[in-house]
Amino acid sequence: MAERKTEALHERAKGIDILAPLDALSLLAAAQAEAAKAPAAAAQAIAAAARLAADALNSGHRLVYAGAGSSGLMAMADALELPGTFGIPRDRIAVLLAGGADSLLNLAGAPEDDLDAARADARREISVGDCVICVSASGSTPYTLALAEEARSLGARIVSIANNAGTPLLALADVAILLETPPEMVSGSTRMGAGTAQKIALNMFSTLMAIHLGHVHDGRMVNLFADNSKLRQRAAGIVAAIADVGADDAARAIEAADGAVKTAIVLAAGAQDKSEAEAILSRTSANVRAALKLLGRV
Repeated sequence: MAERKTEALHERAKGIDILAPLDALSLLAAAQAEAAKAPAAAAQAIAAAARLAADALNSGHRLVYAGAGSSGLMAMADALELPGTFGIPRDRIAVLLAGGADSLLNLAGAPEDDLDAARADARREISVGDCVICVSASGSTPYTLALAEEARSLGARIVSIANNAGTPLLALADVAILLETPPEMVSGSTRMGAGTAQKIALNMFSTLMAIHLGHVHDGRMVNLFADNSKLRQRAAGIVAAIADVGADDAARAIEAADGAVKTAIVLAAGAQDKSEAEAILSRTSANVRAALKLLGRV
């Protein structure tokens, strides 16, 4: 079997351990920048994955992220940010990691090979119609592969992200995202270049998904629920900018909307009260641009 890129050694790595510190760091930074180009080449697949995930959420299903080791951490990071950034309910998102919660403190290798645990995790958390995001740098991590296979048998749709071509995880996916990163500066340490590319690809995926769901308007996160001082300040700025009102009016709209930014925008744009604002959003599938158009503000 040919050596996979994620296990190969970067051509510029020889002698890195005897370089001056700044020279070593220069090589490491350049390798990260090189790896960061990979998601752009996978844009078509990332777009398809975002559409698949948005459709699943719109249909009442869940978004499930799965992985092991550093790839699992990249998956988890994306999942945990979705409620705070885009207002996606936490009960609509699940994270499945090899080794479970213990792996957050100790990334031991053995759980990556636990096929029974993978299948049990899938049966516990995944249902027909869910969208499962499986991340594995190698594309053949046993836990992730077994979970994807079980999820597929349960009727879920599979998005696979891997950094090696022609791997089993990509082959079984409904949408396969290949991130062709170069070999690592530290051979096999896929938390580096491969992980950087995965993080960028996941950022792209989840942000486009949120755009499809109507949670982004002119580059602003409009599905926030402001439940602390920092978020109320941020929310007021969003309302002021989109509804074209002053800071005081925006703050009052946030208060009247009980912290729901979309509702506050519609209130500030002319809805008579919270009930009318919510009714307008219901008529427009919670799309702020469509709601503003109904109010004659677009």
